[in-house]
Amino acid sequence: MELTKKICLDLKTTSIPRCLKATGCFLYVLTIAALADQPSKVLPLREQYRQFAVSGNGDVANGQQIFEDKEKANCKSCHKVSGEGELVGPDLSTIGDKYSRQDLIDTILDPSANISLGYSTIVIVTTEGIIHTGILKSASTEEIVLSGTDGATIKIEIDEINQRRTSQISVMPEGTEDLISKQEFMDLISYLQDLREPALEVARSIGMPDEIGVLDKTVQLNPFHLAKHCFDQPVWISEHPVLEDVFVVLEHRTAKIWLLSKKAGRDLKMLFSDLSTEVSDGPWEGLVCIAFHPNFHQNRRYYLKHEMMEEGQRYTIVVEKLASENFLSDSGRASRQLLRIEQPADNHNGGTLLFGPDGYLYIGMGDGGPQEDPLGHSQNLGQLLGKILRIDVDQYNANHQYGIPDDNPFSDSSDPEIRREIWAVGLREPWRMSFDPLTGDLWAGDVGQVRFEEVTIIRSGENHGWNIYEGFEIFSSRYRQDETTYVSPIFTYGRKYGVSITGGYVYRGNRQSSFYGAYIFGDFESRRIWALTQDQRRLTRIRQIGQASTRIASFGVDRHGEIYLVGYDNGTIYHLDLSSTHFE
Repeated sequence: MELTKKICLDLKTTSIPRCLKATGCFLYVLTIAALADQPSKVLPLREQYRQFAVSGNGDVANGQQIFEDKEKANCKSCHKVSGEGELVGPDLSTIGDKYSRQDLIDTILDPSANISLGYSTIVIVTTEGIIHTGILKSASTEEIVLSGTDGATIKIEIDEINQRRTSQISVMPEGTEDLISKQEFMDLISYLQDLREPALEVARSIGMPDEIGVLDKTVQLNPFHLAKHCFDQPVWISEHPVLEDVFVVLEHRTAKIWLLSKKAGRDLKMLFSDLSTEVSDGPWEGLVCIAFHPNFHQNRRYYLKHEMMEEGQRYTIVVEKLASENFLSDSGRASRQLLRIEQPADNHNGGTLLFGPDGYLYIGMGDGGPQEDPLGHSQNLGQLLGKILRIDVDQYNANHQYGIPDDNPFSDSSDPEIRREIWAVGLREPWRMSFDPLTGDLWAGDVGQVRFEEVTIIRSGENHGWNIYEGFEIFSSRYRQDETTYVSPIFTYGRKYGVSITGGYVYRGNRQSSFYGAYIFGDFESRRIWALTQDQRRLTRIRQIGQASTRIASFGVDRHGEIYLVGYDNGTIYHLDLSSTHFE
């Protein structure tokens, strides 16, 4: 805000220079904020544009010209639609699948209201007082690289940075209604709405069908608890490993762990632990997962994965904690930190940690961002980012608070730079993953970049391709290596079905159910729920089996194999009643 005031004072104006609007200059964004005392002149016009754009369909060809015209919308200077070249803002090649017409209108007229993940404005002040603004393109221990609104690359050495912060004002400027007519705005919206997934080759159709059928009768989602026991942005549910009919629920930003007792048909909600003093509260911080030691009933040890901000730097933390002797709460003893992984950006940090059938702890790590993995973290064996890690929490060595299993794929490597914790390579954002208790397969939902969300089965030593591949398609050859085998997913879906996959579980409940052996998962944003089956990691059947009324943060499973859905927005846990329909 002080920066805004200073710029406005320096400009000594109450009007907005047209040159700032046309170039998309960051000064224009700040000037708009400073002139918020004149809403009566801007907001009515904006509302007129909004209403006009929803009243009909525009000319797509003219909308493309408006998109590219530097004197008008000038979108082409920041966005690509062909999949080629560098970009400042998000790739818009499938934006029509991702957003509704109303969403497109609202995003352009009020760009700061809903900034796309990974495209927040970064403001850096150097030790010499120079201010740089732009989108984070890459970050390392040596330098930060930003992309300005003009596409120029800005490199700032770490030791030159005095202050770094994330602005809530989008780099995309406001004031589109001042630059183009209502008809031109309608045409622009129609052009963007027309940018959709192209037809795919027949060879890809096995794992990426053009159409996904919907069950005639969808599954019932039954609230699992009383409305008064709703949670605050929950992200995880699992059954308590010792206490019968008791479930563990994690709240994301409050960093609270709750017990939900269902004994004797009565709901009882009890606080297990409040970790708000050691877990950061922010959009991408907070608790994300809990895993109980296989011998929890004897040693009372459990493990948490969470995000943490310290002096402006983001970390992913994995800690070991101890429950009380009655298993109803945390013991209050200090956490033992196992892993502390520095994150270069504010996204793609992975989510799940869980114990495998072998008793080792598996940890899903995203590529760390920013968009497109520009430094190749996922393919770099010297990095823990973009990997599935596997550690032995019952052992220690001189370098770590854990042991490295002897059969980890790189445990005996002669290269000192390779991290021995790595179990699999080439993931982008494995937010949720789970083991099939019958086969031992590790299933994951890997969140995509521009076009595809992935379902995959992961095995030891495999490379799942990011960022060489996104789904079945080549994404970049920058980090491609000869003689490396890249494992394809089982199934991918495009933007018309969703934008952020939430991995689930293979159903192993009722053996007579038509869903027995099917993998059930969903999409965080579109709220769709699917079930699929596979044979030798080839898709055999996929159906949409339902749709939630809330964004899907996670799925859960109880000791009987029944599946639950975690509603992030309304704080409700649902039981999936699979007996209400038939998977066909």
